[in-house]
Amino acid sequence: MTMDQDTTDVLVIGSGIAGCAAALTAAREGADVTIATKATRPEGASSWWAQGGIAVSKDDPEQFKQDIIEASDGTADPEAVDVLVEYANDAVLDVLLETLDVEFDRVEPRSTEDERTESVSSAGGAGGSSVGKAQLDFGQEAAHSDERILHVDASTGKAIHVPFLNYLEGREDVEIREGAAALELLRHEGRVYGAMVESDGEIEPLFAGSTILATGGIGELYPNSTNPEGMTGDGIGMAALAGAEVADMEYVQFHPTVCTAADDQFLVSEAVRGEGALLRNAEGERFMPDYHADAELAPRDVVARAVKTERDRTGEVRLDVSPLDFASEFPDLVELCEDNGIDYREGIPVAPAEHFLCGGVVVDDRGRASLEDLYAVGETARTGVHGANRLASTSLLEGLVWGLRAGSDAAESLRDVSEIRTIEPPGLLDRDPELPGQFAREKFRRLRRVMDEYVGLERDPAQLRRAQGVLRRLKGEVDAYVRTRTSRSLYELRHAAITALLIARAASENPESRGTHYLLESPEASAD
Repeated sequence: MTMDQDTTDVLVIGSGIAGCAAALTAAREGADVTIATKATRPEGASSWWAQGGIAVSKDDPEQFKQDIIEASDGTADPEAVDVLVEYANDAVLDVLLETLDVEFDRVEPRSTEDERTESVSSAGGAGGSSVGKAQLDFGQEAAHSDERILHVDASTGKAIHVPFLNYLEGREDVEIREGAAALELLRHEGRVYGAMVESDGEIEPLFAGSTILATGGIGELYPNSTNPEGMTGDGIGMAALAGAEVADMEYVQFHPTVCTAADDQFLVSEAVRGEGALLRNAEGERFMPDYHADAELAPRDVVARAVKTERDRTGEVRLDVSPLDFASEFPDLVELCEDNGIDYREGIPVAPAEHFLCGGVVVDDRGRASLEDLYAVGETARTGVHGANRLASTSLLEGLVWGLRAGSDAAESLRDVSEIRTIEPPGLLDRDPELPGQFAREKFRRLRRVMDEYVGLERDPAQLRRAQGVLRRLKGEVDAYVRTRTSRSLYELRHAAITALLIARAASENPESRGTHYLLESPEASAD
């Protein structure tokens, strides 16, 4: 192991849209930025996999706000939602259209650059027109009362993320370190000074004036997830271990339409239902009107539970895409179906799968966490925007808006570099032999089984208590090994165990079913 001193003005841990946005504005403010990311290619970040699109306010931020709050079952923080809808149009115009030139789908041939820019920049202003009213093609998704989703087929995340990374790589003030995993935060007396980072088997302290956590989701905690591999809740685990405040951890969103029957399971965008696709059970019956007045466009938590119920009752649920021209409107999804031997003309078999954590590290409107010089953005953060349930196509937007604000604030509050160098890094021990290669894999299987059975789409209070017991023992085992061994897989397991325990504990302590947190009544719970 090496313990060389390395410093940067702003350290961004993670390379999704939130991390990229933070790096962009920090660099614009004159900071030297280092992005440390476990991903070694774009597919390693959750943003790359986002299908549906990115929502904007157009010329009606108040209605957008109401949709977000209603989808959250009334639990979203109104002030946080105000920030999101107020800055939505400007953020998309500045970064995605003017800086990255993302080619969003359009309803007519592209006109001049001036016309395109004018149509977007007028949004949200006094008397302004809708964003790209005559040119950009807006989609509608579940729980949205208007067509406000910008998209690129069903691969919007990819269309944004790749040019974003390419743009940052071209800047001299931004360094991207791929295959670099943050193991723990460098902290002292309530302040964060960077992180211990592992790359190619070597571990070194990377000191920073400000540290921004943008590590993405928690997909590795569940057997079925829409997240890419490696989403082990690192940012939340590190922040919680350092003493940062976390909240809303019980609100784990499950996407209702994931094709788990495929060799490589894939998400079927909510935009497909927005265009008219219908959910049918094994008996061919359309069932969503029986569960909610908005049918297929009901909030995600409602649709996910309905799909689970009908699968349990009839054995299968399929997404009927015959009401729309699926092949021309969603060619990327057609390709996924064909690659996995799914005949979409007969309906796409779907099931709920873990999708998004609405809670996380508590931050303010600038992404500042409860520890000094620590920020969190994207899915790692709990901004208050989502409450108990996230509105479709707001994750990319939240990551973009909070990333921009956090990066700017971090650059403005930089400490002197000489002070950064004075912090003594922890001594990571490596005195015992390495653990067998299957050790972490076996423990992860145990963790996923507990989360799937006890802390999933529907929860039983008695089973939540059992889950906490199992997860505490698992965390204790991992902690014992971490004291004498240092490896990426062991630290990822530790972060996952901490995050899983936080989810189970929060779910157990919340007696009210709201949004994604849905409690079942059991005889044992009633007796208690």
